[in-house]
Amino acid sequence: MKTISDEQFPDIRDAVRALCAQFPDEYHRKIDEARGYPEAFVQALTQAGWMAALIPQEYGGSGLSMAEASVIMEEINRSGGNSGACHGQMYVMNAIVRSGSEAQKQQYLPQIASGALRIQSMGVTEPTTGSDTTQLKTTAVRKDGRWVINGQKVWISRIQ
Repeated sequence: MKTISDEQFPDIRDAVRALCAQFPDEYHRKIDEARGYPEAFVQALTQAGWMAALIPQEYGGSGLSMAEASVIMEEINRSGGNSGACHGQMYVMNAIVRSGSEAQKQQYLPQIASGALRIQSMGVTEPTTGSDTTQLKTTAVRKDGRWVINGQKVWISRIQ
């Protein structure tokens, strides 16, 4: 496994740090105490294009690599933010990038890239496996041109 050094991607690091500096520790503590969601922070990251890092350019994203996306998340955490509040916006849409039809990509990816649409939820945990995704029991089988999903989820993140 190749690691990313702190010296790699300095332009991304500097830009993300500068944006994060607009949201001091007090902002994040207040959100955390209220058990809230850092709406303004995520919106600022979205408007700056950081949440669309992995969306291909032809759909309004930056078309960055997974390494670059990881650096964005790393710098959010280093700056006192919580990347857990926004990583879904960056990674969950990858299901559409990788498996969506062209019509779905055209419909959804530009909206996600602009922030008009948020897609952050993940249904991962199961009664017998928790969030250990290497042990998931849920299956999806293609049948008659549709996907048939069998399994049970017990917790879904970021559903309002």
